[in-house]
Amino acid sequence: MRSERDVCAAPAAPSGGESGRADARLRILVFAAFVGIGLVRLAVRAAELQVGYGPTLQAMADEQHQREFQPPIRRGPIVDRNGAELALTVDVDSIYANPSGIADPASTAAALARTLGIDPRTIEPRLRGDRRFAWVKRHVTPAQAAAVAALRLPGIAAAKEPRRFYPGRELAAQLVGFVGYDSTGLDGLEHRYDALLRGDAAHVRGIRDARGRMIFLDGLPQTRIADGRKVVLSIDRTIQFIAEHELAAGLRTFEGIAGSAVVMDPRTGEVLALANAPSYDPNLYSAADPEARRNRALADRFEPGSTMKVFAVAALLDAGLMDPEEQVYCEGGVLSIGNYVIRDADRNEWLTITQCLARSSNVCVVKLAAVLGKRRLHDAYRRFGFGERTGVPAPGETSGLLRHPDHIFDVDLASMSFGQGMSVSNLQMAAAMSAIANGGTLMRPLLVRTVIDSDGRIVREFPIAERRRAVDARTARLMTDMLTAVTEPGGTGIEAAVPGFAVAGKTGTAQKADPVRGGYHQDRWIASFIGFIPADDPRIVVSVVVDEPLVSHYGGTVAGPIFRRIADRTLRYLGVAPGRLPGRAAARGPAAHDAPAPEPLTVTGVPLALPRPGEVEAPDFSGETIRSALRVARDAGLEIDVLGSGLAVEQWPDPGTGVAPGGVVRVRFSTGQGLSP
Repeated sequence: MRSERDVCAAPAAPSGGESGRADARLRILVFAAFVGIGLVRLAVRAAELQVGYGPTLQAMADEQHQREFQPPIRRGPIVDRNGAELALTVDVDSIYANPSGIADPASTAAALARTLGIDPRTIEPRLRGDRRFAWVKRHVTPAQAAAVAALRLPGIAAAKEPRRFYPGRELAAQLVGFVGYDSTGLDGLEHRYDALLRGDAAHVRGIRDARGRMIFLDGLPQTRIADGRKVVLSIDRTIQFIAEHELAAGLRTFEGIAGSAVVMDPRTGEVLALANAPSYDPNLYSAADPEARRNRALADRFEPGSTMKVFAVAALLDAGLMDPEEQVYCEGGVLSIGNYVIRDADRNEWLTITQCLARSSNVCVVKLAAVLGKRRLHDAYRRFGFGERTGVPAPGETSGLLRHPDHIFDVDLASMSFGQGMSVSNLQMAAAMSAIANGGTLMRPLLVRTVIDSDGRIVREFPIAERRRAVDARTARLMTDMLTAVTEPGGTGIEAAVPGFAVAGKTGTAQKADPVRGGYHQDRWIASFIGFIPADDPRIVVSVVVDEPLVSHYGGTVAGPIFRRIADRTLRYLGVAPGRLPGRAAARGPAAHDAPAPEPLTVTGVPLALPRPGEVEAPDFSGETIRSALRVARDAGLEIDVLGSGLAVEQWPDPGTGVAPGGVVRVRFSTGQGLSP
């Protein structure tokens, strides 16, 4: 029988089971709710990623399994005006390694070191690890590449890549510059025109497998790789070689530490040569002395010395303040200005302005500058381009230093007139002298003529351009006539004379400034010569600067011969033949052999000493300057023995007398009386 307890407990069983099922349902509902919420959040997050971050995630995915491949860049060439290559790109071998495929890095490194001539300790670390690529040595020679291939080393191979090559080695090295291993221009025109020379880079995309290798499912795409653009210079390779060769020879002869030379066509402003010494080989630029890589012709500024007298005198004549034949009293070669003393090399008394240039008198030009005044002298120098960059595209050009008129005092005016207390570049000097040579127009120096793409189309063109008028044509003609006297007997530039040609030029000798102690060095000099030839029809301007020559420091002695050799060889290369030097004898009519032989003339029964067969007639030198008398004598095939200075007043033998060809006529010159400022 059931007890009362059992009877009472029995009805509770159904109630407890119902409660358990309710709890289970509740738990299921709660779980389902959480699952539902999770699914909703997942769906929201998926939508957010798909819609909001879809492009970003797609790019990340592409980056993981795709890779962009850029074919090697082929830089365009740099060529001279005639198309001769100064810089070009060639394909060379580079050795690389797959470290994951090298079982014995030590022995592999030793073998490569012996073949490539490098330290095995620098190679071995690159051959270890699980990397799949490492450079061993780039840009090796064909012999080295063949030797490495013969070793048959596992994990070592060669690949072709472009390399910049400079066939002329040191030729125009500072101007052209060089590039790095990544074909990026690092100096010179290679740097200035880097974007144009590199061209438009091509990009190819492929799939990357699990080992990181590129896979092109449809083969390598036929992508046309455009070469870089060609840069055509105004430089003439042959003239550049002449200038560099003669500059280096002169530097060795006079033991200078450095130098530069510029050859320019004065009619167009085209730079035909821009030479620097010492030089370097851009194929081996990393081993070069940084000083040898400087483009001194346009980056170095220096105090020019007496070559500036050309432009001071030109300013005076252009202003109409004096006449070329006026005379100036030169104080015996010594002039005091305040606490400073200006000295000449000679004890000059009375000099014409022409003689002032020929003898390079400091005292004379200081007096002329005083007549001109500081503002007019400053403005004239600016018209000739001093104190501002010429605008050539080569990097590193200096503007020089030219003081403002408000900061020019009496002693500054004096020193500036003979090229001290200011600074210029060699390229500025050549451009300024070109203005004298071409009739008074300052041309913009032209260094790059055109840029041409791989299809032969002109991308960029740099036309001949006039900057401004420096002096009028009459002044330029007067200066040409006066500067010719510098290279004739009695002038300071006789060593610059070129046989068969009239040379107009000016010497320069300047003490170097001492930036540490102030003032000037007593034993360090800049020697220079600048001129143009032929003087009557200028084809080239040549400017030569030699820094710190030891054997001698005078511009005429040091730089003059360098000018002569550069000018002589360049004119022969250009096909300019020597001509009859201009002179008054040339304008007197037909030569003696073209006219009937004259009958002997007599005075009181005594025959005059007229030319006999084979002799020439002595010209009449009366009233001629030394310069013009020399021209007349040369035209007649004679020489003269100069006595004194000024104008010709007496000669032996007399005019009209017969003289053997090549004979000597003695001519006495006198200065007479002149003006004293």
